[in-house]
Amino acid sequence: MSAIKLRKPKIKPPRKLGADTAIEETWKLFSEAVREIFNHRASNLSYEENYRYAYNLVLYKNGHVLYDGLRGLITENLDKLAKKDIVPAFPATGNADPVQQSQEGERLLNALRDVWEDHSQGMSRIRDLVKYMDKNYTVTAKVLPIWDAGVQLFLQRIIRSPAYNICSHIINCILTQIHIERDGYTITRSSMKGCVDILLQIVDIDNGLSVYKTDLEPRVLQESKAFFEAECERLLEVCDAPEYLRRAEAHLASEAARTQNYLSYDTHAPLQRIVEDYLLRAQFHTIMAMPSSGIDNMIDTDKIEDLARLYRLFKIVPTEMPVLKKALKNSIAARGKTVNDASGEGEGGGEDEEEPQEVQGKGKGKERARPAKAGREQSAAVASKWVQDVLDLQDLFDRVLKLAFGNEVELQTAINEAFESFINLNPKAPEFISIFMDENLKKGLKGKSDEEVEVLLDKTIGVFRFITEKDVFERYYKTHLAKRLLNGRSISDDAERGMLAKLKVECGFQFTQKLEGMFHDMKLSAETMAAYKESVTRPSIDISVQVLTSTFWPMTHGVTPCTFSAEMNQAITSFERYYLSRHSGRRLTWQAAMGSADVRATFKARKHDLNVSTYALVVLLLFENVDEGGFLTYDEIKLATSIEDVELRRTLQSLACAKFKVLKKHPPSREVAQTDSFSFNNDFTAPLQRIKIGTVASRAENDDQRKETMERVDEERKHQTDACIVRVMKDRKRMTHNDLINEATAQLAKRFQPNPAQIKKRIEALIEREYLDRGEDKKSYIYLA
Repeated sequence: MSAIKLRKPKIKPPRKLGADTAIEETWKLFSEAVREIFNHRASNLSYEENYRYAYNLVLYKNGHVLYDGLRGLITENLDKLAKKDIVPAFPATGNADPVQQSQEGERLLNALRDVWEDHSQGMSRIRDLVKYMDKNYTVTAKVLPIWDAGVQLFLQRIIRSPAYNICSHIINCILTQIHIERDGYTITRSSMKGCVDILLQIVDIDNGLSVYKTDLEPRVLQESKAFFEAECERLLEVCDAPEYLRRAEAHLASEAARTQNYLSYDTHAPLQRIVEDYLLRAQFHTIMAMPSSGIDNMIDTDKIEDLARLYRLFKIVPTEMPVLKKALKNSIAARGKTVNDASGEGEGGGEDEEEPQEVQGKGKGKERARPAKAGREQSAAVASKWVQDVLDLQDLFDRVLKLAFGNEVELQTAINEAFESFINLNPKAPEFISIFMDENLKKGLKGKSDEEVEVLLDKTIGVFRFITEKDVFERYYKTHLAKRLLNGRSISDDAERGMLAKLKVECGFQFTQKLEGMFHDMKLSAETMAAYKESVTRPSIDISVQVLTSTFWPMTHGVTPCTFSAEMNQAITSFERYYLSRHSGRRLTWQAAMGSADVRATFKARKHDLNVSTYALVVLLLFENVDEGGFLTYDEIKLATSIEDVELRRTLQSLACAKFKVLKKHPPSREVAQTDSFSFNNDFTAPLQRIKIGTVASRAENDDQRKETMERVDEERKHQTDACIVRVMKDRKRMTHNDLINEATAQLAKRFQPNPAQIKKRIEALIEREYLDRGEDKKSYIYLA
């Protein structure tokens, strides 16, 4: 059987159309193919054959027939799709159920999407068949390529259909879906996105804008304004401040998600601006001022999360940040006023280091003998409470700033300005801060470890940083430091020097120069006494002398009159001889008011070691030569001791009227008069071997004393201003008036807030003293070497 030979089939090309081929027949064949494409039967067609139909129509100068015919077929198909698929999907009117409305809207949006996909698929196939026409005819005829023409026809026959008003239904449907979602219901976002994408793709050639931009976006923004205007009023009625902020933040997030999921991203900015305008920008004042839930309440109740949300919303609207800054300032100012008012009734500062003694007995005398101690304790308590309240307030706002506001620099500056303002409204602030430091640097502080004291003093430096009159603080601090050092009451030398280092960092070397000199004097005094005791035969009285440089210490440097006993004079002379032999050209002035002494007194019951002031020792030694039962009058004591009346009365009151009555006063009373007489109390008894008899303290610094202190401060400021002006002019040689005022103000601001008028007066004084001279223009100054 012979094998069958297979031959390769021969493919014949389609028959070429000649010039005499009928145009009508060619178009008829091609139009039938186009209808088949629109009817989804393109698989039965020959691509090459139909391509040649279109090619020949263009080739033989009948491109207009092909182009116009295609437009007609596309229009016919779009009209059919509109009537068959879109119109039946129009939502029913009068349906109030949101779920039903959402489903009906979804059906219309899906219908539009399906029609667009059908149209796009058909146009894609047709575009492939008429590529030759798009390449040649549309260019010369200056018409749109067939795809673009199809898009415009879709816009005209579907979106803006003259017969069915489809555009209005589509826009209303999208707006309804958005409203339903804003009310908390769920919609099918994919349907929304598909429809919005169609509107974004369809661009009107007349204005170059998409249908989304011209028809949908303006309506979305308009409806959003109406919605959020009503929503704002509703939230203000039903929500407190934290809840309002939560709702506002949720709305911002939902609108951002809306533009991300189905609306155009270009709508994000104007839509967010609408939410900001209606829910935030116009309502920030109202929200923060809500009486029971505003910013003050959030701070008081430690609502860090709500405050952080408030800050985030302000960051979204940065132009409104001054509103938050002002609210914080007002809150701090109100709280600061409360703190200042609470301290207004007490008098601060200036207390004597010696602790006053309580007086036994009843009646008016007791009440009169205690006010010094009560005044001292009250002044220290008021000062400590004021500083502690300020520290607590600062801790509160530091916590808010860190945890809620992210340490925002602008807000930190506003908070610092508010603290500085209310702290300096209290004229006693420098004094109170010094007293607070003094209380925490003393020995015997109970209930606090060294670490806790260190942390507390660090915070106090933060408060000190706010005061403008740092020279006033320096004066009080020097007084308190001097008493701690001279009476051995410092908690530790390291703590004192640590505080000094902190003050130097804040104010510079000049501020602490005298304070460091005080420490240096104490060190040299200790070394001097050690050398004195080794090289000199001790006198009958064992003395410990502290040699103080007069310019460093804030005490009165004049001679305090006091006639010492022979034994005391012997010890004093011994030390003077030793000291002056090693330091020629110096002069020692003995300050009896600043010393203390330990003396052993013998009573009938037992002996006691008494710790008394130097004045009290001088008075007690007078009674060594008085017979038992004898007495000395006030005038006799004054004549023998030469102590001033004020100091003598205080000394006698502490010895005869306080808790430990080692002297008897005749007649008995709680006040010392010039007609009184005194005797040694041999019958004195006490359970303790060692007894401290402190001088009855003078009252805390009153208004007159504070006025005197400020006068001394003002006098010091004159010298500081003079020195500053001379220092500046010596460096610059010539300066205008305004430049000199500004430079002097800047340098002096580290110590106090100078008044330009006072600086001008000091300039005039320096001109009179020929340190400066006026320039020829009368507007500048010249330094005279």
